[in-house]
Amino acid sequence: MTPPRVGVALAGGGPLGAIYEIGALCALEDAIAGLRFVDCHGYVGVSAGGFVAAGLANGIGPRELCRSFIENEGPPIDVFDPAMLTRPAWGEYAKRLARLPGLAAGATVAYALGLATRGMVLDRLGRAVPTGLFSNRTVHEHLSRVFSAPGRSNDFRALRRRLVLVAVDLDSGEATPFGLPGHDGVPISLAVQASAALPGLFPPVEIDGRSYVDGALRKTLHASVLLDEGLDLLICLNPLVPYRAPADGRHGRHGTAPVSRLVDGGLPQVLSQTFRAIIRSRMELGMRNYESLYPGTDILLFEPDERDASVFFTNPFSYSQRRAMAEHAYQATRTQLRSRRGELTAKLARHGLAFEATLDDERRSLLDLRPAVAGRALRALRRLDELLDDLESRIAA
Repeated sequence: MTPPRVGVALAGGGPLGAIYEIGALCALEDAIAGLRFVDCHGYVGVSAGGFVAAGLANGIGPRELCRSFIENEGPPIDVFDPAMLTRPAWGEYAKRLARLPGLAAGATVAYALGLATRGMVLDRLGRAVPTGLFSNRTVHEHLSRVFSAPGRSNDFRALRRRLVLVAVDLDSGEATPFGLPGHDGVPISLAVQASAALPGLFPPVEIDGRSYVDGALRKTLHASVLLDEGLDLLICLNPLVPYRAPADGRHGRHGTAPVSRLVDGGLPQVLSQTFRAIIRSRMELGMRNYESLYPGTDILLFEPDERDASVFFTNPFSYSQRRAMAEHAYQATRTQLRSRRGELTAKLARHGLAFEATLDDERRSLLDLRPAVAGRALRALRRLDELLDDLESRIAA
């Protein structure tokens, strides 16, 4: 039997998104016999998903990514602490500050001569405002070292498998698929940095005289760049979904929220929910288009549960919470696989894939953080919940 052409599309979501995707990838690889994410036909990554996709394309499996990115273990060259991304963008600050005297003098003269209004003066002074708070140059520097190791490459053209990292050209607003012909001369590490340059948080990244920002500004997945190559199966991960708080204020197995209403969490949570809602709406539209335009490809999407307070309220820069989130993503994905077993079994079988018998082992874990399941009754209730979810998905299908 000819091996299936499997592709992986990874959306963004900052450090938290990368953590969730790594945990979910580990769960999928453990649960599906014959699936190895380092042997896929191609990968497309956007923003933080580009970080993970570049690792997979270089033969760094989900478990290895977990050790280096989440547990800070393994070869020193591979270890990456997401806290590096909170370093102030001193270079950007200095560059903008150096412009301020000239801008202020010019604006003052123009206003005094009646050549500029107050609004025009403020607009001119706005050019001295930094374009990003933090520096993400460490992404490029770190990954260039990681991909210099034997058996890896920082050159798209030297990879055995297709890798596409999408960024947006700031001056045109168009998506740029680094890795495709015509855009494959850029170092992979620099393309990852550009794809993850979220405006306001990180300065735009300059490549060949052009400025690039986060690829999620155009689309959530950009999966069509792989689907156009005739895939048999596409596995998609989107770690950012809007949070849906229970109407009765209870949270149960989905975790407990620190606030009863998101507005009580202030601007950060309002902005987070807004961004997630935009991402989700575009995702739904994109998935409908993919299914319509590529009927010969089975497309599987995995996301967190909208009711999952643990995902929404986690601090991704905390080491202890990073480990807990990776374990949570692992277990949540395994639960989702069990609840969607009826839908997924036939689709996987078409490509010579099947679920491992160990999928039903609730004691299996990623980082050995979970307490032992307390009692036969609790296991039965969890299994009943998963069976009901499976039944619901079959009825919907």
